[in-house]
Amino acid sequence: MFAMFFWAFVVGGIICVIGQLLFDVAKLTPGHTLSLLVVIGAILDGMGLYEPFTDFAGAGATIPITSFGNSLVHGALQEADQHGIVGVLTGMFEITSSGISAAIIFGFIGALIFKPKG
Repeated sequence: MFAMFFWAFVVGGIICVIGQLLFDVAKLTPGHTLSLLVVIGAILDGMGLYEPFTDFAGAGATIPITSFGNSLVHGALQEADQHGIVGVLTGMFEITSSGISAAIIFGFIGALIFKPKG
């Protein structure tokens, strides 16, 4: 049990360190860094490497933004097998819709409460 928590912490921390290095060393903007981490997760899932990664790291691999790319590709491939090219588009949104909806709703609530600048 302790090993599971340890590896989730270490892997999640490494993903965060990679993101921070992209900010500090590569001087990428937050949008570029976010996009790059999503694409890395998508590529790893497309190559079949993300599922063994999540089996090993658990929440350390499923919580960071890389898992969003994994979900996009996983849903697209799963639905493409069943429905063809239309399944590629619908599969992405079918699996990620709850996360996207939560981000929109909580972002709206946060904007109402905290009065953002800009």
